[in-house]
Amino acid sequence: MDRPLFVKDWRGARIVWRSCARSQLGHRDGGAFADMMNLLISLLVFALMFGGALAGMAVRKLLSEHHLHSDSRDVVKLTAGLIGTLTALVLGLLIASAKTTFDQKENQVRQLTATIILLDDLVTQYGPEATSLRKLLRQSIPPMADRIWHEQANSTGKPTRFEPSVEAWAFYSELERLSPNNDMQRSLQSRAIAAFTEGAQMRLRLFTQVGSSIPTPFLVIVVFWLSAIFVSATLFVRTNVVVMISLFVCALSFASAIFLILELDDPFTGLMGISSSILRSALLPLSS
Repeated sequence: MDRPLFVKDWRGARIVWRSCARSQLGHRDGGAFADMMNLLISLLVFALMFGGALAGMAVRKLLSEHHLHSDSRDVVKLTAGLIGTLTALVLGLLIASAKTTFDQKENQVRQLTATIILLDDLVTQYGPEATSLRKLLRQSIPPMADRIWHEQANSTGKPTRFEPSVEAWAFYSELERLSPNNDMQRSLQSRAIAAFTEGAQMRLRLFTQVGSSIPTPFLVIVVFWLSAIFVSATLFVRTNVVVMISLFVCALSFASAIFLILELDDPFTGLMGISSSILRSALLPLSS
């Protein structure tokens, strides 16, 4: 004998809630791991730069007097200035690229949210025949948000195949099966299908943009250049407390810039990550 419908709905809602809760915990763990990795990389960069300054101090003691001639100092200053200029240009490009990636993905999430709100409004105008569609639309949002943030936070850089969610397919099938009774309903149905297609395209763009937009060799080369600059900074200078504090603050500033680049390049995790609540709270629950 079939169970009452409200029992089935309640059990289904409980299962969805549990899966969403597990997914949220997984996202938090993934975000914490990404934060830790970005922080460790930045600390490593700081250690390499400040270690370069200490290496320059150690090498200075081993140099003979003719190596410390004014001509040698001029050449080292010239090469350090050239490397510094090149490093500043590349760092500026990296920060601009990471900020562009962050803004692009944030705008895509906001556009996707706006499309969902528009889709719900069109379905509402269609009439009470589309109430089941409004329920399906609300049921499809949490799994979609979970998958978007999971894909972005746990990207391995390997090619993967996109698989649409069951809820999205169910919504589209129900939308196609609507039987309009007048011209207004036919227009609303066609506009709703167009809005769904637009939202699907945005979803696919987010999927294809998974992964870092900054090549790892760029960061490696920049860190090498910075270390070389710090080595040359202490190669011909007698160190004291003021010099060491200045080098420490400078190395910390560059490491912070690298941390900022890594955070901006990973918009769905980290301290400045895009919150999934923007998408999850797009639609209010239907009244009973």
